[in-house]
Amino acid sequence: MLSEKVVVVTGGAGLIGQEFVKSIVKNNGIGIIADINIGIAEKVRDNLAQQVNGEKIGVVKLDITSEESLEEGIYHLRNKYKKIDALINNAYPRNKNYGQSFFDVQHNDFIENIGLNLGGYFSASQKFAKYFKEQGSGNIINISSIYGVIAPKFELYRETNITTPVEYAVIKSGLIHLTKYMAKYFKGMNIRVNSLSPGGIIDAQPELFLNAYKEQCLNKGMLDTRDLKGTLIYLLSDMSQFVNGQNIVVDDGFCL
Repeated sequence: MLSEKVVVVTGGAGLIGQEFVKSIVKNNGIGIIADINIGIAEKVRDNLAQQVNGEKIGVVKLDITSEESLEEGIYHLRNKYKKIDALINNAYPRNKNYGQSFFDVQHNDFIENIGLNLGGYFSASQKFAKYFKEQGSGNIINISSIYGVIAPKFELYRETNITTPVEYAVIKSGLIHLTKYMAKYFKGMNIRVNSLSPGGIIDAQPELFLNAYKEQCLNKGMLDTRDLKGTLIYLLSDMSQFVNGQNIVVDDGFCL
């Protein structure tokens, strides 16, 4: 479905990013693992190459909070592949104090985490969109969350040591509106922008939480990273060429 499309996945060495790259390659695209840690990215590439065609997996060092890094990354990819078809904003930079409870979050940490993440998504989108405008086409997919759509269901976290950080909710909701803003701003430039908002992804959460979460869903409960690939490939493919400025929720009915 992707027919040699070159797709850059920021945070491509992470849990979700790896699955995205693998799905891109399985659909005949070229998946680029764009990550701040080039060593880890190369190890992920080597591991994925045992599962899919390694010749279709690229690696580039990319820090979405650095304009210089973004410009260098785009320059490298343009020279190597002669085009870039799509950007998936999937990285999640944050500082060491990220994730504290609401009353413990310090002002400076709140501002820094919003800047690192939402600011990073903006910078990556801005730099790639500039390239896409010159190229004459492009596609940006922002990975948001159900908690960018609805308020957290805090009752699910009772008797556990996990929660939804306030920064997360602010970042993900802001990202959805940034998606709409960019889609409309790029009118006439042949640049599509959409967001994908997953439900919770299984990642060693406590059983008590998993059971409570499942009660809010319609069938499966917490999702696996593989459950996102169909929607992702659709948004990357020409089948969705007139889907623009939308937020697609994949959550097994959690938001209902």
